[in-house]
Amino acid sequence: MENLKGRTIDFSEVIKNDGGIKIVSFWATWCKPCIQELGYLNDLYDELQLDMNTTVYAVSIDDARSRKRILPFVNGKSWEFEVLIDENSTLKRKMSVLNIPHTFIIDQKNNIVYQHNSYVPGDEEEYFKVIRELN
Repeated sequence: MENLKGRTIDFSEVIKNDGGIKIVSFWATWCKPCIQELGYLNDLYDELQLDMNTTVYAVSIDDARSRKRILPFVNGKSWEFEVLIDENSTLKRKMSVLNIPHTFIIDQKNNIVYQHNSYVPGDEEEYFKVIRELN
């Protein structure tokens, strides 16, 4: 995968980082529920990072045709978390993601402890409940 600066990223190394909790959300620029969910996570990103030791990774599955929209889109939203590009859907397939948004919570030992498909406002409360239990 790549980050928004075009640098190749090994996702397995990314999630091994600091022993903190990770939220990994698969999304696309054309997915309205994805954008709602990530907007909410961005609004609370300081709390997630500072109070809950949680990092958010937004993994775009936009293909080669829509890839050029990702950077301007993210800049327009002023998202603070790390955005990665899975243009060939390699990670998407490895994690058995069928529909988006598909959100995972990964614990301090890199185990997937929670996953959720789709998004409606209020779903994030369950994310916070899981994260609080891990802290």
